[in-house]
Amino acid sequence: QSAQHGSCSLRRMSAMEALELLDQLVDESDPDVDFPNSFHAFQTAEGIRRAHPDKDWFHLVGLLHDLGKVLVLFGEPQ
Repeated sequence: QSAQHGSCSLRRMSAMEALELLDQLVDESDPDVDFPNSFHAFQTAEGIRRAHPDKDWFHLVGLLHDLGKVLVLFGEPQ
């Protein structure tokens, strides 16, 4: 699998750095949204927190659910 997906050595970043990078791309699924993409991540996490206050792991999943989209900034297709 390493041959297919590479060694993941292009760049290391924290989750917060990846969230900030989300704001540099235009999401093909929502091209006309006029607020930063990271806002959607925080909105999702907050909505989950309100609905499920006892599931902190779920809050984190809501925050991180779109982070893979930053790969488009490194040449991957959306």
